[in-house]
Amino acid sequence: MSDGHGSPSSTPPGWAQNQPPPYAAPGQQPWTAPGDPQDAVPRGQGQAPPPGGPPQGGYPPPGGPPQGGFPPPGYGQGYGPPPGYAPPGHGQPQGYGQPQGAYGPGYGYRPPPPALRPGIIPLRPLGLGDILDGTIKLIRSNPKATLGLSAIAAAIGTLPVAVGQAIYYGSIGDMFTGDAIRTDADVPMGGLASQLGGSLLSLIVQFFLITILTGILTRVLGRAVFGGKITVGEAWRLTRSRIGPLIGLSLLTALILAVPLIAVVALVAVLVAGGAGTGTFLGVALLGGLLYFCYALFMTAHLSLAAPAVVLEGRGVIEAVRRSWRLVSGSFWRVLGILLLTWILTALLGAILSVPVEVLTLAVSFGGRGALWATVLTTVLIVVGGVLSAMITYPIQAGVNGLLYTDRRMRAEAFDLVLQTAAVEQQRQGWVPASADDLWHPSHAAGPAGTTPAGAP
Repeated sequence: MSDGHGSPSSTPPGWAQNQPPPYAAPGQQPWTAPGDPQDAVPRGQGQAPPPGGPPQGGYPPPGGPPQGGFPPPGYGQGYGPPPGYAPPGHGQPQGYGQPQGAYGPGYGYRPPPPALRPGIIPLRPLGLGDILDGTIKLIRSNPKATLGLSAIAAAIGTLPVAVGQAIYYGSIGDMFTGDAIRTDADVPMGGLASQLGGSLLSLIVQFFLITILTGILTRVLGRAVFGGKITVGEAWRLTRSRIGPLIGLSLLTALILAVPLIAVVALVAVLVAGGAGTGTFLGVALLGGLLYFCYALFMTAHLSLAAPAVVLEGRGVIEAVRRSWRLVSGSFWRVLGILLLTWILTALLGAILSVPVEVLTLAVSFGGRGALWATVLTTVLIVVGGVLSAMITYPIQAGVNGLLYTDRRMRAEAFDLVLQTAAVEQQRQGWVPASADDLWHPSHAAGPAGTTPAGAP
């Protein structure tokens, strides 16, 4: 499937698709038959054309060369080879000639000029390295809006579960007698309820906070592509009108992913209640789990670009889902692979940052045996661990999703041409205006999506 771009190496620079009638390059050897004495003429010292220049309409004369090979000796002396032919014995495969202006002295290849890079990415279709590098540059160029906001969101979202776990750890102090643990002691239900309640409240809080944070980080990324910076306050002002659609999109995504899972769990529960055998139970559970896993990956990949469409294009929930589905459908496996790699990287980074803190938390909670100081310190450590993990993983995930969206628009709609034109104008002006955000609207696409009316699915 074409992505709207030709291969960079398929057409050397300077080689137009429709060349004028072929004349010899200056100083090029005339085209002669094999074994003709003219082959002894050094390269670059061919005979001059006859008086009056080449025939009208270019070389060769009307009628063309004889069928079945090179023309006879003396035919067309003084003129360069037409495109598609090369004199034998000169280091090129027979059947290929030298395109005008495409090669320098010695037929050296001139690579295309590097793409414009006013901001965090080059303005061309992106590779995996460009996406990861652009994400790191996004974090480094806007640390307050990325790391700072992520840390605040993580601290608020982790606080309920931290308090619940601290209460639970404090309630099990009665299970210790000296240096031993009482195995006959009952698990305190109050502490367990506090832990479960805190976890549930934390999930709800994080749901809304991460949704809002994703919108703000996407808006920051939209300006950073052009090399501009944006304050936290300005990012919030530009994003707050999109909070409603973002929350609606998150709820719809959760519903799409949850309904099949509930169906699988209900089926397994019915089998257990009906007294199904262990083999039947395990078979249905494994098959249902595998099918759901594939379904979740398929839907997550197809919905991954909906949030950038909500923020940068101003679309509604259903329109953003359709938009994401169309963009991903052209490159599903590539998008899924990059998302999986991002999840693995963020999980590893989160573990490296949070596991040492969690080990220290367990040591303090069990060593304190329900003391007040141990409860307070446990709460603090849990919050610190959550902040250290989330302040890295949240910006990386938002950055990768935003740059995947940018890459898919470049490939499917030639959107890089729009970005390049805007970057040249901004460089001429010497600054990045706020109106650069309007360029993300699909009406500015250079490809087929440029004809999409505003608000159309």
